[in-house]
Amino acid sequence: MHGFDVLGDPVRRRILELLAAGEQTSGAVTAAIRAEFGISQPAVSQHLRVLRDNGFATVRPDGARRLYAVDDTALREIDAWLDRFRSAWAPVPR
Repeated sequence: MHGFDVLGDPVRRRILELLAAGEQTSGAVTAAIRAEFGISQPAVSQHLRVLRDNGFATVRPDGARRLYAVDDTALREIDAWLDRFRSAWAPVPR
């Protein structure tokens, strides 16, 4: 899946926004997403899996909990792709 396809989903974008604030438990992410989007816990888990599988998030065990964090791998790839367009929105020197 291409990075923009992953980010094209508003739920996954919101999960990344939550993770940008710092490492989060899967329970905290699930609670926030369920409250905002009204989707099931298994659906949130699927979104987390897509983010992990495509280089946007990492997970590490902490006892019985799973802690998620932003993985910058895919974000760096997107940033590199966007780099060719930066001149389009860069200020024009006077």
